[in-house]
Amino acid sequence: MAKKQEVDARHYDVILAPHITEKSTLASEANAVVFKVANDATKPQIKEAVEAIYGKKVVSVNTILTKGKTKRWRGKPYKRSDFKKAVVRLAEGEMIDITTGI
Repeated sequence: MAKKQEVDARHYDVILAPHITEKSTLASEANAVVFKVANDATKPQIKEAVEAIYGKKVVSVNTILTKGKTKRWRGKPYKRSDFKKAVVRLAEGEMIDITTGI
């Protein structure tokens, strides 16, 4: 079991929401969970936040910075927001059920 940490408000500022897609659901079979995180969050901050909030042992964290696409609506262009995703791989035997909420 992971070392019990105190949950601060800053942990909830790092982890914004679970990112639920078909691909992230397939990754959950390999002990991985995908989260939307703050754009300025670092890998150690993400690891610390997941371990504090969920109480699980994190093996690794990979991050992806997704640039917002330029789209058009009624002929006018706009830009979708940039966002950062984190793929968090958990220790063997650990599992986070993201459908239950925090």
